[in-house]
Amino acid sequence: MKFNTKVIHAGIQPDPTTGAIMTPIYQTSTYVQAAPGDHKGYEYARTQNPTRTVLEANLAALENGADAICFASGLAALDAILKLLKPGDEVIATNDLYGGSYRLMTKIFGNYGIHFHFTSFDNIADLDALSNEKTKMIWIETPTNPMLNIIDIQKVANWAKSKSILVCVDNTFASPYLQTPLDLGADIVLHSATKYLGGHSDVIHGAVIVKDKAIGDQLHFIQNASGAVPGPQDCFLVLRGIKTLHIRVQRACENAMYIAEKLASHPKVAKVYFPGFENHPNHEVAKKQMKMFGGMVSFDLHDNTEEAARKVLTGTHYFSLAESLGGVESLIGHPASMTHASIPKEDRLKVGLTDSLIRLSVGIEDVEDLWDDLNKALDLV
Repeated sequence: MKFNTKVIHAGIQPDPTTGAIMTPIYQTSTYVQAAPGDHKGYEYARTQNPTRTVLEANLAALENGADAICFASGLAALDAILKLLKPGDEVIATNDLYGGSYRLMTKIFGNYGIHFHFTSFDNIADLDALSNEKTKMIWIETPTNPMLNIIDIQKVANWAKSKSILVCVDNTFASPYLQTPLDLGADIVLHSATKYLGGHSDVIHGAVIVKDKAIGDQLHFIQNASGAVPGPQDCFLVLRGIKTLHIRVQRACENAMYIAEKLASHPKVAKVYFPGFENHPNHEVAKKQMKMFGGMVSFDLHDNTEEAARKVLTGTHYFSLAESLGGVESLIGHPASMTHASIPKEDRLKVGLTDSLIRLSVGIEDVEDLWDDLNKALDLV
């Protein structure tokens, strides 16, 4: 089954009771049993829900995984993955990552004896220097948030496999339409399904897809035991969003390329971060592991002050100033004060995340309207 067919059909059957073509929202907290233990596969809705079951089957198919596990948010999904670790374990993570992930790692799990090393993944030799017998997990975002660096998943996975280290990839920015990390050697994939999978800025949701069913079983246990599960309507909304994933992401990528090229030639823009440019440090890796280059664009102004950035951020109309990404509408954000505020400034500056950096989530509107909107905002600087 090809990808564009998977988003519509994989793991999904008409409702056996009514024939409804859309998976129903099973809005129930419990299920009647004929006798203790004699039930129809469902006992209690924290543990299982038919709407969630269908979504998990669909997600596993999209990422070519053995199993998928859904959570109440992307951070709840990361929380469950990190619960696979024990005190004393160590993690090597990308040094350019979502601020919420950094906060969860350092401020929560750091208190339980799990140590995190942050690096760029530019050089495998750096991984050799950071790893030891306590290293149990690699954490990758690619493209990274917000600098849009590209990490060679296959190269990192080959290195980790020889050391029996789990490789986890946050695939939120790319979506399974653009890349499938499990096919490149990763063990676990995470999505904030709030973003491209849901695609309509109307749901908070997280998902994990695994290559090994045994790891999936552990995560299902954590899902049930910890209880950070999504409601059935949330699952329904993500299922609905996935049906147009391929169309939405393709258009967002096309629009982002256009916007990035326009920004690169604008006199008030100092630098544009976009993996679709041939001068991007890992452009060739992006070409190899991604179908297109994504719908995210970041840029810095020549006037590299927060004041100048704020003029642009508050001067747009179609680009709405808001956190999040991956919806049908275009968003503009200021990572330093919004999505990455929890990362210390000195650490942000090390990866190039300045106070003037602006991040765009390019939507699927008419691209000429989008550029006209952004160009007018840049005139305010």
